[in-house]
Formats: sequence, structure tokens, C-alpha cells
Amino acid sequence: MKVVLSIKPQFANKIFDGSKKFEFRKAIFKNQNVTSVLVYASSPIQKVIGEFEIGEIFNFDLKTLWDKTKEHSGITEDYFYEYFADRKHGFAIQIKNKKRFANPKCLKEDYNLTPPQSFAYWNSKE
Repeated sequence: MKVVLSIKPQFANKIFDGSKKFEFRKAIFKNQNVTSVLVYASSPIQKVIGEFEIGEIFNFDLKTLWDKTKEHSGITEDYFYEYFADRKHGFAIQIKNKKRFANPKCLKEDYNLTPPQSFAYWNSKE
């Protein structure tokens, strides 16, 4: 099973250029069968631009989470703490085996989904 994550374009691009190896989340999907992520680059792109397999998922207090991921976070420490401002713990999804699509896909036409606020499950028929 896959999950669609809405990611700001500047961070989505960092995933595929290799400079961002963790995707940070305040909350995470509960389904244990999720093995990969479809990357939906939010406005102004509004397309699914690629996918990646999930490595480990870390759930730690913010200092520990930053210390474990900062080298490959793709973001600044200030941005990290701003993003998690109202939280004591956070999640980091490890990005493995990323694949950028040659032709970005439309969420509605290709997956029959609307852009998720946080995430949406997608069960491929493959």
C-alpha cells in the first residue's frame, strides 16, 4: 500500500536531488502496510512528481529527532523547530529508493484522489 504526501515543491525537489533524506511529519499514518510514498508537489506544481520507499520511521522528542536527521534533513534547524513549534515529538520518514517520474501525474485523473491536507492512502491495482 502507498500513501500520498503533500509536500511543498522546494522540499519535494530536494528529495529527488538527494539532499533531503527524511520527510518530517507532525502526525503519521497508522496503517502498518504502507511501504512507499507518492510525492504530491503542492501549489503551484500540483502534480505527483515521483515516489520513494519508506525506510525507518523515527518518532522522538524534537532534540533527538533533529540530532538523528539534521545531516540529511534538507531543511534548516530554524525551519525544523518552527514546523514543530506546538509539538514535543515529531516523526521523520526515511527516504529510500526514490524515483522521479519522467512525466508528473495528475492526482485526480491518475489516482482518483484530491490533494490531501496531510496524507491519503492509495491502494494500487498493480
